[in-house]
Amino acid sequence: MKNKITALSKKLFKTGFVLSLVLGVGSQNAISQTKPETVRRIEVDLNKTKGKLNKFFNECVGAGRANEGLRADWQQQLALAQQDCGFRYIRMHGLLVDDMAVYKEDKNGNPQYNYQYIDPLFDYLLSINVKPFVELGFMPSPLASGDKTIFWWRGNVTPPKDYDKWEGLITNLVQHFTERYGEEEVKSWYFEVWNEPNLDGFWAGTQDEYFKLYHYTAKAVKGVNKEYKVGGPATAGADWVPEMIDFCYKNNVAIDFVTTHSYGVKQGFLDEFGNSGTVLNKDEMSVSGDVINSRNEIESSKIPGLELHYTEWSSSYTPSDPIHDSYHQAAYVLEKLKQVGNTVNSMSYWVFTDIFEEAGPRFTPFHGGFGLQTIQGIKKPVYYSYSFLNKLGDTELKNNDKHSWACKTESGDFQLLAWDFTNTHPGDSINNQVYYIKDLPAKAKGKLEIAVSGLEKGKYSLEVNQTGYRVNDAYTDYYDLGRPSQLNREQVAQIKKNNNGSPVYREEVKIGKDGNFTKQLDLRENDVFLITLRKM
Repeated sequence: MKNKITALSKKLFKTGFVLSLVLGVGSQNAISQTKPETVRRIEVDLNKTKGKLNKFFNECVGAGRANEGLRADWQQQLALAQQDCGFRYIRMHGLLVDDMAVYKEDKNGNPQYNYQYIDPLFDYLLSINVKPFVELGFMPSPLASGDKTIFWWRGNVTPPKDYDKWEGLITNLVQHFTERYGEEEVKSWYFEVWNEPNLDGFWAGTQDEYFKLYHYTAKAVKGVNKEYKVGGPATAGADWVPEMIDFCYKNNVAIDFVTTHSYGVKQGFLDEFGNSGTVLNKDEMSVSGDVINSRNEIESSKIPGLELHYTEWSSSYTPSDPIHDSYHQAAYVLEKLKQVGNTVNSMSYWVFTDIFEEAGPRFTPFHGGFGLQTIQGIKKPVYYSYSFLNKLGDTELKNNDKHSWACKTESGDFQLLAWDFTNTHPGDSINNQVYYIKDLPAKAKGKLEIAVSGLEKGKYSLEVNQTGYRVNDAYTDYYDLGRPSQLNREQVAQIKKNNNGSPVYREEVKIGKDGNFTKQLDLRENDVFLITLRKM
């Protein structure tokens, strides 16, 4: 046993993870005797519950475009993310673009429909218990009024040349879904109209033309089944929400939910090539402030109570921002999710994988891509934020700490997900693209002390999972290799092994009749911890 403890101590020292443990029963030698300068104490009682945990955080996740979903590696990564992170819906662009071969017209101008690409994609999603959050766009070329496109894969962003034909396409598509999957299944889906029509890059029309498109689309969806859900406006920057609701109310147009987007950088909305440079916003309520404001706009509108879905969000809107790869991202995401509380029905992280080709295929393993995983399936630190969230029990406990969730299961197991979020970005003097590619050691933040009461007497398995600087931090391994333009199979395998999410600490503990347990961890900037007590 002594040798095992010595080996463990060396491993923890090597990773910068130093643990001191104080048990409520018996005596235990602490691994670290260093007295903390500050102690952040989290007290929870298993008998004091808040209610059912709101799992809006993994209701939906994003993906690049529909055609990418036909790739084997994309499907493998999604299956793993669903298993580990529990995502229940997925949203993606490009369902109706030409590479999905959905629409064409014969020589007489009569519409022809084809779903031979959509069917295997949606069949696969449902086979792994992921439902589609259906984004209806972009415009099939034969139906487009112009030739303006966006992205490497050329999604046409012009209004339809014939709105009746557009309505016919949506009607036929939704009828096809109904025939293939059944009414009850499709009732559980969401139909979202277009993507970011407030940006010229995504919509060549006006706001009024978008509302016209929405009107025809909603009529088509509801014409198949009035219980099917339709919504929008899917805007960038939390825009057009009052206008959208007002239009639907005044014109008696169906709307079941509101969608919009927000990102945590200071300027701009669209930069698929990462040429402009981004700066992480120092406003502590960035993103979350937008979400709360959107909820307030809905509740003060003529149609209060509408569902609110943020169908895109992250720290940055460009897939060339290294903050996405950084360990800072893991704590950032948890901080924002905690701040929004119960104001939103879903927060769809953009996206689950770096298999994402808006700017074309990428040429380096870590390039600041949006994904939770790299192209080669390496899990980034932010992946563990979502996998840790998915391990939380169904019952949330009362907890005054603003940077943690405390939960329990029906069997009495306890979980605490706690983090430090420190925005270390120096400000306007440097872009994310320069700052977050560096080796950025985390400074000490004192001690994190967890005090749990209300436990049943007996033996428990204690596990500590972590992500932070050089702990489940794949980018730093890549950095240590010299940031090569390519990784060979052995390097990929080694990075995956080093960052596989295994617990950094395990121990069997005994809880006495007082039911108390206390634990201390050394806390650094942007550390994330999942502490689990499982009844044996």
